Amino acid sequence: MSMTDRFFKTREFRKLFRNKSAVIAMLVIAAYLFTALFVMCGGITRETCDTVVGQNKMPGFFIQQTPEQRYENATSKFLPMVQRALSRADQTAALADVRLGQERVVNKSAAQLQAIIDRAIELKNELNQSEDLDADSARLPQLKALEDQVAMLKAPLTGWSRLMQNASLVLGTDAQGRSIFLRGLYSIKIAIQIGLVTAAFCVLLGALLGAAAGYFGGWVDHGIVWVYTTFSSIPNLVLLVVLSYAFTDSEVKDTLLPVYIAFGATFWIGTCRVIRGETLKLKRMEYIQAAQTAGFSPFYILVRHVIPNTAHLMLINFSLLLIGAIKSEVILSFLGFGVKGQPSWGIMIRDAGNNGDVVSGFFWEIGTATALMFALVLAFNILSDALQDAFDPKHV
Repeated sequence: MSMTDRFFKTREFRKLFRNKSAVIAMLVIAAYLFTALFVMCGGITRETCDTVVGQNKMPGFFIQQTPEQRYENATSKFLPMVQRALSRADQTAALADVRLGQERVVNKSAAQLQAIIDRAIELKNELNQSEDLDADSARLPQLKALEDQVAMLKAPLTGWSRLMQNASLVLGTDAQGRSIFLRGLYSIKIAIQIGLVTAAFCVLLGALLGAAAGYFGGWVDHGIVWVYTTFSSIPNLVLLVVLSYAFTDSEVKDTLLPVYIAFGATFWIGTCRVIRGETLKLKRMEYIQAAQTAGFSPFYILVRHVIPNTAHLMLINFSLLLIGAIKSEVILSFLGFGVKGQPSWGIMIRDAGNNGDVVSGFFWEIGTATALMFALVLAFNILSDALQDAFDPKHV
């Protein structure tokens, strides 16, 4: 049996995998990780997220809209796009560039397309005579005829194209007609990426500094304690905002580097404190004193005996820091200091507020971002509690 097999068959791991809630949480986290990997491999790109796939503020799950909304959908996007293309000198090239998600212009002559548009304009003018289509049921046949005319301008979707178009619209569109579903999935990659990088760096840094402070003591301990005490005296959110804002005019302002630096400068403190306290206890243990008596160097003892015996705390802190990084990224992006130039749950929530979605009762964008974040954070919270139950002997 290999060392890895023995590690995963220990009493702690058996206890962890007997926890049904923890197993479900791990499956949820695995689904998020798979989605993030799919996005990183180019399955969903920034360009895909920024592509207009439908009318503005379409509700999700293909919910039937009101007559006024149907009229707006029929006249605001595809119809004027085809009109503009037909007015160009090179009609063929212009028509080839017309797209709305997977939808393209049907393969017909310019004269045939113009005839369809003329009939659609007639119906549009007739419907404009109604003050409120929602209350004018007599106009519904004309509205249906207008929708049919616009549909005649679109090439039929089949197979993969139809599947991709339906998937893009399953959770509706935002105020610019972009897919909420695709933007939500892309944001998973941002959240997981920031969470993993921040948690890995801060756990490693915090563990090394905490172990060094606890084991060596003296000026090393005083210096490290002074550093994290100083950082702890500053409100965490304020410090994150200041550090992120410092990169506003730099060349890396549109990358994730400012977020990494802001989080890396602050999130290691909790891990450092915990590992320092554990190291103060461990260095009085008999096996540490035996290693010192045997003449092993302090560095060897620290790396070989002290830090490995704090692995359970590092694992728990990794899960907790990942949750904290994800939530902090959403807050910073909502305030405008976090992720820039690409989709993020914080940006989706901010855009929904700026566009008046909540006031108008359109909850699809803010609801999608909130639900995805809630599920991931809840899964990691459940897993963190399970890890503490299984690996921390002091946890009850």
